[in-house]
Amino acid sequence: MTSYRNFGVVGGGAWGTALAQLLAADGAPVRLWVREEDVVAAINADHRNPVFLPGAALSASLTATSALTDMAACDALLVVVPVPFLRAVLAELPAGDAPLIFCSKGMEAGSFAFPIDMARELAPQRPHAVLSGPTFAHEVAAGLPTAITLAAADRDLAAAIAGAIARPHFRPYVSTDVIGAEIGGAIKNILAIACGIVDGAGLGLNARAALISRGFAEMTRFGLARGAQAETLAGLAGLGDLVLTCTSSNSRNFTLGQGLGRGEDAETLMADRRTVAEGAFSAPVIAAAARADGIDMPICDTVARLVAGETRVADAIQALLSRPLRSEGR
Repeated sequence: MTSYRNFGVVGGGAWGTALAQLLAADGAPVRLWVREEDVVAAINADHRNPVFLPGAALSASLTATSALTDMAACDALLVVVPVPFLRAVLAELPAGDAPLIFCSKGMEAGSFAFPIDMARELAPQRPHAVLSGPTFAHEVAAGLPTAITLAAADRDLAAAIAGAIARPHFRPYVSTDVIGAEIGGAIKNILAIACGIVDGAGLGLNARAALISRGFAEMTRFGLARGAQAETLAGLAGLGDLVLTCTSSNSRNFTLGQGLGRGEDAETLMADRRTVAEGAFSAPVIAAAARADGIDMPICDTVARLVAGETRVADAIQALLSRPLRSEGR
C-alpha cells in the first residue's frame, strides 16, 4: 500500500488552512497554495492566516506559496478550492500522478459536475478521493475531536489516505461511495441556509427540526436517484454534516440564511463576504439538476429562488407550508 507523507493543500481559505495545520501540527512539512499574496506573506512571516482563519496559530513547518508549480513535489494534494473556481485551478495544476483529495462541496453550473467529475475530465491520470463530513475549520485547527468520511472508488486508496491523514483527534472513516459523499456535502449547505432563514425569521425550533428532517428526505431522494448509498447519506458526510451546519452560527451558510430570514438583501449579504457560503452557489445548480431529473426538492428550490432574489421569505414560507399533505416516506 502506498504511503503518503508529503502533502500539499490547494486553497488557503479557512478549511484549507485548517487541513494544512492538521497535517503540519507534528512538524511534518506541508505546502499550502494560496491565491492572495497578502495571506501568503502572513502565513510565512507570522504563522497566521488573519483573513480566513484568524486566531489559529500555524506550525512553522507549514509554508505558503502562490505558485501552483510549487505543488509538483507533493505526493498527495488536498484540493479545497470553491467549486465555481475549481475547473480553472485544475487546468493549471502541474502534471503528475499524485492523488487529488477533494474537500470542496458543490456542483458546477451548466455541467452538473461534482469536483471528482471535473478531475476525471481534466486530470484522468491522477487517483481521486473525497473528504467530507461534519467539520468546522477552527475546531480542526485547534485539535478538537473530529470524525469525517474519506471516500474513493478504490478502497485501498481510501484506506491509505485515511491512514496518512488520521491523527489522535481526527478520525477518517473509509468509504467507496464517492457519489454519496459529494452529494451529502453539497446539499447540506443549501439546507443550512434554509435553517438559518428559519432562525432569522424567528420561526422557532420546531420548524428547524422539521426542516432538517424534510431536508434530509430531499438529500436522500436526490442521492439515491444518482446512485449514492443510503448509509452514506445517513452517515458523517450526509446527516452528520447536515446536523452540524444547520444548528450553528459558525456555519457561513447558516449565517447567510439568518440574514435572509431577517429580511436582508441576498446580493448585499454575499457581496460583503470575502469567504464563500458554498450553498449560495450550489442551490440554483442542485435545484436545476433536480428539475432535470424529475426529483422533488421544494426546500432546495425555495433556497435557490431566495438567493436569486426571486421571492420574499414570507411568500416562500407560505408556499412551503401550503404544499399538499403527503406520506412521510415520500
